[in-house]
Amino acid sequence: MSGLKFELKKKDPQSKARLGEITTGHGKIQTPIFMPVGTAGTVKSVHTREIKEDINAEIILGNTYHLYLRPKLEILEKAGGLHKFNGWDRPILTDSGGYQVFSLGDMRKITEEGVLFRSHIDGSKHLFTPENVMDTQRTIGADIIMAFDECTPYPCDYAYAKNSMERTHRWLQRCVDRFDSTDPKYGYHQSLFPIVQGSTFKDLRIKSAETIASFGREGNAIGGLSVGEPAEDMYEMTDLVTDILPEDKPRYLMGVGTPANILEGIALGVDMFDCVMPTRNARNGMLFTTQGVINIKNLKWADDFSPIDEELGGYVSTFYSKAYLRHLIHAKEILAAQIASIHNLTFYLWLVREARKHIEAGDFREWKDVMVKKLMTRL
Repeated sequence: MSGLKFELKKKDPQSKARLGEITTGHGKIQTPIFMPVGTAGTVKSVHTREIKEDINAEIILGNTYHLYLRPKLEILEKAGGLHKFNGWDRPILTDSGGYQVFSLGDMRKITEEGVLFRSHIDGSKHLFTPENVMDTQRTIGADIIMAFDECTPYPCDYAYAKNSMERTHRWLQRCVDRFDSTDPKYGYHQSLFPIVQGSTFKDLRIKSAETIASFGREGNAIGGLSVGEPAEDMYEMTDLVTDILPEDKPRYLMGVGTPANILEGIALGVDMFDCVMPTRNARNGMLFTTQGVINIKNLKWADDFSPIDEELGGYVSTFYSKAYLRHLIHAKEILAAQIASIHNLTFYLWLVREARKHIEAGDFREWKDVMVKKLMTRL
């Protein structure tokens, strides 16, 4: 089995933005890239065919915590892994489930061994350790597997952030030991990405990035951001970390974010992004468009029969009118969530493709600055 490969194709002369290509056992990924989130093995409201053919996503996410609880690992293994289970034949990345178990609050307990937690479904007790989380992700069958880390909350004090980061580093060594002593189940290569932590403390972020880089894995992730801190802090921490993480490995900023966050992250040297925002906001009637943000519930769209976003392209964005989508939203029709979700995901994938074009052309920074202002416009 050939391993994950990353080819750095071009760097922007005025920022840290770069063009790259990741090769996995399930195909190639052009970077920078946005990855739709498929929490329970499905991107909410969207068929696999639509994700592939209409939205043209190159990679999607699965969630270890949710897939472990339901449909359970036995079912996924019998199916031949998540690719066979949901019919997606392109790359998949799985998070470690760390963020989900840490967000359970009183329903979990963190120890050096791992995290003991209660299922949000039926209250049953479970233990996630670095070792069994590696085994779980092997069984799910992701091309890219995330290390088990502790996602530090915001805000937190320095001592908490330092202890949490150091535990993440100890857990990473256990993840690496387990991962390297086991084989993939389904006949293709899997890669392990460590995760930088350290909250918003510069010295901790630097130390964590140096530690993570020293493991020499095939890619690296930046975690513990987009958890409530000001955007300026997120950008500052990202800038620090991308100066340290190896240039010849893909960099993944976890859980980010708004369209503006993504463009600023690209400018800081990040290659991979994911966020639930496109589909979550879609279900609430918020649409991202090439001209700005639309709250489709507003009365002003009731008799606007123009396409949702003609400039964006794609079937749903050019076929359905704003008035029709507003009607579906207010009528609480399931089709509203489908149309809005496909549109928003189409927009996010369009955005990173446009970013790639401008990096190639050498004018990314100028385009980004104009686009960020436009994307923050409320229509």
